[in-house]
Formats: sequence, structure tokens, C-alpha cells
Amino acid sequence: MPVGASRLYSNSVSGPTSAEIQERLGQSFALDRLWSETMGLPPGDTKEQPLRAVISVLESSGTAYAVIGGVAMQLHSSEPRTTLDIDLAVRAFSEIPRDALSKAGFVHEGRHSHSDNWRSPGAAPRAQRVAVQFSSEDVGIVAAINGARAIDAGGFSLRLVAPPDLLVLKLAAAEEPRRRPSKRRQDLLDIVTLVDAYPEAASAVPDLESRVEHLSRELLAVGRSLGPER
Repeated sequence: MPVGASRLYSNSVSGPTSAEIQERLGQSFALDRLWSETMGLPPGDTKEQPLRAVISVLESSGTAYAVIGGVAMQLHSSEPRTTLDIDLAVRAFSEIPRDALSKAGFVHEGRHSHSDNWRSPGAAPRAQRVAVQFSSEDVGIVAAINGARAIDAGGFSLRLVAPPDLLVLKLAAAEEPRRRPSKRRQDLLDIVTLVDAYPEAASAVPDLESRVEHLSRELLAVGRSLGPER
């Protein structure tokens, strides 16, 4: 896509207000705690402090970024939901402020082809600390950063991906055959959620309806052939 999808949809499409952002973040953190209790885990950290900490590092270092993934879906959707990690887009992996992240207590866990993975600070066991994933050098990433807007998240500001750019990212993820079918199905559900909330944004994505229909058939066929995931 030659330009950011967020530039192609009407300016009348408004994202969540500051009050909605803060309410939805609060619901997200509450669901984090509930999930830990349900799984019988000792009290661990919610995403609140890791989110504040990583955003502080990015803002202080002047790194161009956008909040994407599950956290972005939480903020763009009126339905309460939870996610286990924090996903961020950066223009290039070389722009990740590694020294500042390490100094803030984040632990680097490795690089994959389109992601650089970290774990949040803390004394708790690794599994109880929030995963932080930086995505770069992939479809829609630069446009998502360019189209992100600064929002008041309650005591701190973060840059949130615009709905149409998030739609592009979700579609690219859902169409990636190397991803686990369960993750691709969640991406497909997220696409439907975004289109319901921001119907005007759908017009920014070429052939969205036919691509979603194809994805639905493909993932249904994959599910039938593989059976339940273990």
C-alpha cells in the first residue's frame, strides 16, 4: 500500500476519547489480575507498569513508534478483553533503544524475522512478567507509525495506531500462513471487530470483503484438516 491507510479514510472517523481510553485500560488491567487468579498463579504484574515503563523509554529516547496488537484492540473496542503482551511498531529494528530498555530493567529475549522480543522488569519468574514485542520491516508498519496519534492514557501519553492502519496489520497477520491457525482466527475476529466499530476505515483496505471471505474459508478448511490445536 503506497500510503498509510489512515490518510485515506475520512477525518470524521474518530477514535476513542481520553475517558474511554482510560476506562478501557483500567478494564484491561483488571482482566490481567483476574486471569492470573483463574490460572492459580501468584500475584504478578499487570500490563500497567510495563506499558508505562516501555512508553517512557520510547518517548524519552525520541523513538518513533505506535502501540499495535492486542493493546490497540483493547483501546479501539468497547468490549472488554485482555491480552498477555504489549506489541509496538518501530520503523527499523536498529531504532529500538536497547541500552535504555536494558537500563530500565527490560530483558532481551531474542529476534525473529519480524519481531524483537523483550520481557518486562521485575523479580517475578519470567512467565509472570509481561512480554514486550517490537515489530518492524513488515507490511503496514511504517504507515502505522506515521498515522498514530498521541492519546492521554491517564498520567502518561502514548501513540496509538489509527483504526485503518490496525486493520491493515491485522489483515496481513491473518493472511500469514506460517502463523498458528488459532492466532490467525483471532486476527480475523479482530478484523470483524474493527470493521463493526469503524466501518468507514474498511474502505481504506482494497478488496477487504473478498479477502476476509477467502480467509474464513481457508481457516475453516485448516481447522478441519488439523483438528484441535494442542
